Amino acid sequence: MQTSKSPKQTARVAYAAAKQILPAYSHKFSPKKFTQPQLVTCLVLKEFFTTDYRGITAILEDSSDLRKVLELTAVPHFTTLQKAARNLLTKKKMQKLMAGILQTATEHKLMRTTIQLAALDGTGFESHHVSTYFVQRKDRTAKEGYQTTQYTRFPKVGIVCDTGNHLVICGIPERGPRFDRTHFRSALKAAVQQKRIKNLAADAGYDGEANHVHARGTYDIRTIIPPTIGRRSEALPRTKYRKLMRTRFPQQLYGQRWQVETVMSMLKRNLGSALRARTYWSQCREIMLRLFTHNVMIVLPA
Repeated sequence: MQTSKSPKQTARVAYAAAKQILPAYSHKFSPKKFTQPQLVTCLVLKEFFTTDYRGITAILEDSSDLRKVLELTAVPHFTTLQKAARNLLTKKKMQKLMAGILQTATEHKLMRTTIQLAALDGTGFESHHVSTYFVQRKDRTAKEGYQTTQYTRFPKVGIVCDTGNHLVICGIPERGPRFDRTHFRSALKAAVQQKRIKNLAADAGYDGEANHVHARGTYDIRTIIPPTIGRRSEALPRTKYRKLMRTRFPQQLYGQRWQVETVMSMLKRNLGSALRARTYWSQCREIMLRLFTHNVMIVLPA
């Protein structure tokens, strides 16, 4: 699925989705200088242009077309956007915004009410921009080869996407490195709150009988996970669903799992692989904003 390269189109879609979900003001005593949908759209444009708070304010000052789309009579100060990110990008509000943009996608027939095949995977982000030369630089003490910079902690997110259109259904931000299967249940819970899912494909990192039982028993979702974790053996797994995955594995359906890899590639190519936020919670907010922006760039304008 192609993503929009037009900032006006992106702003128009984000603004329309935010107006459907968020009230104009959070409190009756709010300053009423900027509405919540306007501020959310400014934050989306910040991710679209891969810039910081000062950068997006400069872009808005120079672009009368964007101000017209957002119905802005003045440009927000960069500290206003910084505070808006802390107040508007909470977990509950981001879930509502994601639900709104997915509903828009459904209305435009980009997405079905019931998702036939969803895919789950995790990916990491750089905590700040680092050049390739810095990460992999020549080791002057060695005759050949490179020394690599190792990272012990980094931002990470578990993503559930619709394989038919590359739209992100939900995201679970966390801190890496850690096993992918740790966010399986939370990702599944967040995904079914947004859409009905029929099949879920995941790689061997999520292998485990408990995951099969939870998805099939709690949500009636058919899981497709290769049963390859553990010691290699010709003997069949003893548990019910892992044995089923060995004997009757739906290879053709599982072959579409790589679409989630495409989604992660799209995220990093279009919006960057490095986060600008520094603290853990602000990084979580930025990750969710980036996922929302990705969906906005796919959905066509109303």
